[in-house]
Amino acid sequence: MREQKIKQDICIGANIRAMRRAKKIGQTELAGLLQLEGIPMTREALVKIERGAQHIQASQLRAIKNALNVSYDELLEP
Repeated sequence: MREQKIKQDICIGANIRAMRRAKKIGQTELAGLLQLEGIPMTREALVKIERGAQHIQASQLRAIKNALNVSYDELLEP
């Protein structure tokens, strides 16, 4: 099965990456924090979300918002 890029009007993945980097949190560390909150997330899945190659689930978005201590507005900024 060939992976397709998901076209989005809001680059949620890029916003997640920028905020994660600004807080000096690695992808593996963020995935681990999400797992501690009961959200099954691998580093590979996070990479795909950040690239826009995988849809993000609402539960994942909420957990990332909490782990990065940011608002939905910041994550959803165009």
